[in-house]
Amino acid sequence: MAGFNFERDLEHQKQAVESVIKLFDDVGAKELKNKAQANISNPNIKFSGSKFVENLRKVQEYNGIDKKYFKRGSNLLDISMETGTGKTYTYTKMMFELNKHLGQSKFIVIVPTLSIKAGTVSFLNAKATKEHFRQEYSRDIKTYIVESKKSNKSKKEYMPQAVKEFVEAHSTPNKKIHILIINQGMINSDTMDKTYDVNLFDTYNTPFKALASLQPIVIVDEPHKFKVDNKTWKNIEKFQAQWIFRYGATFDAKEENLLYKLSAVDAFNNDLVKGVVTFVEEFSDGQNAVVKLKSADSNKATFEVSENGKKSEVSIGKKESMSKVHREMNDVIVDNLKKNCAVLSNGLEVTTKTHINPYSYSESIQDKMMQKTIINHFEIEKKLLTREVKIKPLSLFFIDDIEGYRDGHEIAGSLKTKFERLVKGHIEKLLVEETHGFYREYLQKSLANISLTHGGYFSKDNSETSQEIEQEINEILHDKEELLSLDNPRRFIFSKWTLREGWDNPNVFQICKLRSSGSVTSKLQEVGRGLRLPVNEFMSRVKGEQFELNYYVDFTEKNFAQSLVDEINAKSEAKIVENPTKLTDDLIAKILTHYEIEEEELLETLDEMGAIKRNNDFKDGGWEKLKEKYPAIVISSDGLKSNKVRNGNQPKKKTTIRAGKYQELKELWETINQKVVLEYKIEDEDKFYNLLKGYLKENLKKFKEQGVETHTRKIEFENSVAYYKEIESLNDEILPISYMKYNEFLIELATTLKVNISTLHKVFYDLQNELNINLYLNMQTIRTIRGGFNKYLLDNAMDKFSIGYNQISNTMHIHPTALTDNNGKPLEEIDSSAVGVIEGSSIDRVASNYLFEEVFFDSELERENITAEITEVTVFTKIPKNSIKIPVAGGGTYSPDFAYVLKNKDGKQTLNLIVETKNKDKRDLYTDEKKKIAHAQEFFKSVNSDIEVKFESQFKSEKIKEIIKNFI
Repeated sequence: MAGFNFERDLEHQKQAVESVIKLFDDVGAKELKNKAQANISNPNIKFSGSKFVENLRKVQEYNGIDKKYFKRGSNLLDISMETGTGKTYTYTKMMFELNKHLGQSKFIVIVPTLSIKAGTVSFLNAKATKEHFRQEYSRDIKTYIVESKKSNKSKKEYMPQAVKEFVEAHSTPNKKIHILIINQGMINSDTMDKTYDVNLFDTYNTPFKALASLQPIVIVDEPHKFKVDNKTWKNIEKFQAQWIFRYGATFDAKEENLLYKLSAVDAFNNDLVKGVVTFVEEFSDGQNAVVKLKSADSNKATFEVSENGKKSEVSIGKKESMSKVHREMNDVIVDNLKKNCAVLSNGLEVTTKTHINPYSYSESIQDKMMQKTIINHFEIEKKLLTREVKIKPLSLFFIDDIEGYRDGHEIAGSLKTKFERLVKGHIEKLLVEETHGFYREYLQKSLANISLTHGGYFSKDNSETSQEIEQEINEILHDKEELLSLDNPRRFIFSKWTLREGWDNPNVFQICKLRSSGSVTSKLQEVGRGLRLPVNEFMSRVKGEQFELNYYVDFTEKNFAQSLVDEINAKSEAKIVENPTKLTDDLIAKILTHYEIEEEELLETLDEMGAIKRNNDFKDGGWEKLKEKYPAIVISSDGLKSNKVRNGNQPKKKTTIRAGKYQELKELWETINQKVVLEYKIEDEDKFYNLLKGYLKENLKKFKEQGVETHTRKIEFENSVAYYKEIESLNDEILPISYMKYNEFLIELATTLKVNISTLHKVFYDLQNELNINLYLNMQTIRTIRGGFNKYLLDNAMDKFSIGYNQISNTMHIHPTALTDNNGKPLEEIDSSAVGVIEGSSIDRVASNYLFEEVFFDSELERENITAEITEVTVFTKIPKNSIKIPVAGGGTYSPDFAYVLKNKDGKQTLNLIVETKNKDKRDLYTDEKKKIAHAQEFFKSVNSDIEVKFESQFKSEKIKEIIKNFI
């Protein structure tokens, strides 16, 4: 396998790196005067006067970062990026950019743990990583890993080999990027601080001194693990770094010079990570049972058990089973004891403040969770492995019963025996009906040897010598490509929470938590193992789709979903609504917007809960009760969208397709599902030159030497939830920050706009007296021009140039669609959210000629359409969201809402009508909307079919019946 294909220039990663480069705009880097030292060291980066503060303010202003994140005299530069968004890739790209612009070639990467170190080294040394950056920068990565020194029989003490090689490596900037990787334990070890007999260059006799001489750039991964007042940080300061870049998702509110921030809310809301669906295994008995540690010393632990109103105490010693404390804890033993602490075999450290529900260890609960995870895994797998370009999903189990997994079938009724029986049974069931060639073969290969479908990694495995176990560990920890190979049937992974840090795999789609994580931990950290967006069979990241991570917990964590939402919002500094004293009309409106409920039902519910008085004042604790019942309304517009973390125990609502009605719609549906490409009918290069020049002349005022960035927010709706969306304003002023060469800028812009580079150069040359583009040679200029010119194309389409649509598919290659399967047969049902997030009331009845059985809508205008009986309509349907995407000038798409098949007074079918509903008046339409409607009209004129298709817009005050009457 060729390795991962990293996607270049993901916007959030580019912006993070560009923020670093912008900080050093107009700053030089001087070589050391000592030539011998200069040959192995970084040039010295020096800011003059107040340049650092000025540049930092510009960067922070551009990125919308509060100016409070500034500390004068500090060499710390912070980049905040949420888990799963490519932090390691980003700081690697930053190293190449610092090398390119400032000649820096010696970098020290500091990580907190050995597991994170292993992951970092694996990434940097991967062939795919090296080739990816070599193609862009024509430079190679050379890594140096500081390891523990083995005992040396020689009388002389030598400097660690990795340090020696790193220090002595030539720092020619256009050859290699030299990266020393070291973990926290090694930094604090005697290896780094001791004096050695054999010096480097007869000058440096300790690693710290030798490394400090290089004027290194230091990168600290997971900064919350490195408190600036502890021993480790004091040792980090001995590197005497020019600058220390801290990359992490958590800073414990200790950010200093913050350059860029991608919050958890940003990551989830912008689909940079998977959404999360939590499944809670309910258990009615014993929910109030509690086991807690009363006392412990090195010999004995005393536990208190509270159940059914009774309390008892049980004392046990080391290596004894916790089943003596409670019968449901039979798979757990006491590994170690110390003062007021008992360490259990599952890794849980029980203190006097720890409360355990013993029934969470119940085999019956864990069996149900495992079975549900397996069933859902195969549903996901079938969907992803029967695609044209396949994605192999993985499921991860965290377990207590290591012996039951590793010793396998030697233990009667073991976890491994149960698991393999469930997997085998499910595969056999699937094979009865599976017809897809590849997937059927994959299932048969799995069935041939069920043991190859799963693998595990546990800390004790480090001492194992079994070849099979070694292969499992290598795939899980190091060889992601092999694990994700479609030739490899392994898709289930077992661990003892050992994979908590430093490990993730983009194709983990499920995490089943059959054991406690050890304490009250970060929910975001727990799901972080599976948040990354997946890669396909070609190891390329899949974007433009919404993926979800299924997370399974037991009843003791029934509030996991809400806790995760609260953590994401709190961490991202989402504003929380103040505690009100009254249920106001505004609060009622918010609840009705967020939840499918009528006002009368809402008031009755709150009254029954004892939350409000007759006058709608909150009773004592009433606001807290309301927040618990309707949590979405307490988050402001910058909070997490409501569908990004959801409770999987609540089934998705479905709407049923009337098969007979689909046959009447079939011809129209297949016609509008044709795949097309948009053609710009621009006569010659001179016409295009005039368009591009016209855009720049109209927007000269945006190129200013000073100014303030304008942030634009607009209200949008998702699942009937209103929220503010921050958008990149096309009125953003372009600041004069240049870090690209003109030719490089020209090539990048021409590639981005897909225009002739000569035409682009001619436009800039002819406008040089009005616009000196040399002041703005940076990626932000390219992005702003791209966005502005795309909008200019949309605004001027059909006025300054014409468009056309060329068909690239026929009915043989249309299916599957949103309404049909691969063979063109109508589906029995689809998710109701595809046609509307609001469910009709008990008095709403769908029209007899409507495609679906139930009423689901997004606006009142749509509800009226769905329930309107119109005799001239043979059949009509709400078009599932985003299933029909009409390309428009500038690169966007347009999706209509309804499709109608009409008949005349004689009952003969005469016309097909596509309707776009606008729940606003015509005068309120934006220019963009008017242009997109014009594109839709052009598209349906050009549809290559024997049937006639018309397009019309429906506005707020218009009845669908009147629109149809005009077409009959």
